[in-house]
Amino acid sequence: MSTIGKTRQPPGREARGVLHRLPPGEFAHSRIAPPPDLAERIEHFWRVRWNLEGLPPRVQETLPHPNVHIVIEPGSSAAWGVHSGRWTRVLTGNSQAFGIKFRPGAFRGVLGRPVAELADQSLPIDSLFGPDAVALNDVLDCGDVEACALASDFLRVRLPALDAPARLAGRIVDGVAEDLELHSVDALARRFGMSPRTLQRLFNDQVGVGPKWVINRYRMHEALARVQAGQPASWAALAQELGYFDQAHFSADFRRLVGETPGDYARAMREV
Repeated sequence: MSTIGKTRQPPGREARGVLHRLPPGEFAHSRIAPPPDLAERIEHFWRVRWNLEGLPPRVQETLPHPNVHIVIEPGSSAAWGVHSGRWTRVLTGNSQAFGIKFRPGAFRGVLGRPVAELADQSLPIDSLFGPDAVALNDVLDCGDVEACALASDFLRVRLPALDAPARLAGRIVDGVAEDLELHSVDALARRFGMSPRTLQRLFNDQVGVGPKWVINRYRMHEALARVQAGQPASWAALAQELGYFDQAHFSADFRRLVGETPGDYARAMREV
């Protein structure tokens, strides 16, 4: 199951950053766009379901995006900051998770402090929204559309309006995602008429990770998408296209983030 309405990314695009896909029938992932009045603050809602009863546990790994998520699971409700490395989760039994993916910059007003302070960490959502946050647990008992409507109603009256720095941070991250020819922090800063130091401060405050991290992460998402589609004919050419100094630097970055070399990963994808 995979559904998504109109978002700032092409609706038909497969979710990026998922390293290993689980067999059909055991794992379902849906994405639904927010209502128009929340679209500046919410990227999309998502839900993951799995049924592994009688089956071995499965490891699910992703390379996260520069977004804060609220995640509702049975017995757990938390806001998760940007995860700077590879995110790994062992799935067992029959369960689900419902998530709210915030736009870059949109969580600063909720958190009330620099979003970098939440990187690689989580907070219980009642620390952000008080005891009323328990109402969000009801999304687990609803279908996808009803769950998104419930979450939207909850957030609509509680999310602060975006200020100018939040909107600017969102536009800059969009620019990185949409233009893979942006390879350096200096070039990104020039495009938006600011110094690299000012850009760094803005990202630490509003996004939660630095601009270099964001540039590298979107380059790696593109590399993964190419490999998963069976496209790379030349690792050197792909490295050059993505702005790496040479193939060795690309391969080292890929292995550090994915856990295996590009060649090994491509072979694993072909076997799947």
